[in-house]
Amino acid sequence: MLRQIVGIREILAQNLKEYRYKCGYTQEKLAERAGISANYLSMVEISRKFPTPEMLDRLAQALNIHTFQLFNPSATPDGALLHLEQVIIENIEATMKKIIKDDIINEINQTIIEVIKQVLLENSKTENRNKQPHNKLLS
Repeated sequence: MLRQIVGIREILAQNLKEYRYKCGYTQEKLAERAGISANYLSMVEISRKFPTPEMLDRLAQALNIHTFQLFNPSATPDGALLHLEQVIIENIEATMKKIIKDDIINEINQTIIEVIKQVLLENSKTENRNKQPHNKLLS
């Protein structure tokens, strides 16, 4: 019966075991190559412990794979870079949309301010004209 993999620890544990089997390593041999104790490796393989990033790098090196492959075995460096590029492009696009939106809002605000200034100036001129005494020719 296949056990359902539910979390990151289980994914790592399963993939780590599979890579170890593919390389023909015992837990002791992989632990030695990675510079960790066999007991610690055993705990990782049963999802009781989760390695630090440095430990993940050492395990991947010992298995001659990229660290990200411990979590996604079918991933390739090119695929990982493509995904990273796509995320970067999405972030740039989102940032540009926000900047453009902010610029448009600022431009609209500036236009509104200019219109208000013109209206106030016109009102002021009209009021000044109304306040000035009318010079009529007295007959």
